[in-house]
Amino acid sequence: MSIEKRGTNEVSENLGGPALRTFFGIADAWHLSEAEQMKLLAISRRPTLHRWRVGKAARLGRDRLERISYVLGIFKAINILLPDPARASAWMRAANSADVFGGGTALERMSRGNVADLYVVRQYLDAQLS
Repeated sequence: MSIEKRGTNEVSENLGGPALRTFFGIADAWHLSEAEQMKLLAISRRPTLHRWRVGKAARLGRDRLERISYVLGIFKAINILLPDPARASAWMRAANSADVFGGGTALERMSRGNVADLYVVRQYLDAQLS
């Protein structure tokens, strides 16, 4: 295995545990159902979610780390814009008339299954911070 390949895997292994702990903390703060968590992480098997929640993830791929990174950025931005945790959590499920949401909620947009949808929500919130 090349040094470059090995380095990428080592980073994934080292970040997987902290990334998942952070994700599940956010999921709890937002009161996400298991189905919503699975959509955000792009996993199809509930046992996988359960293993990850109790810290039994061998290694996360780049896609999952990217997804969690966007969720973390979204969480941070919402909590800067809406410092009350209850309001910040409620915003995720509130209908939004901004073009990127088309009358739907941020959570609906984020749950479409594409990393790009997480990016769009993060970008929207970053623009609100500017």
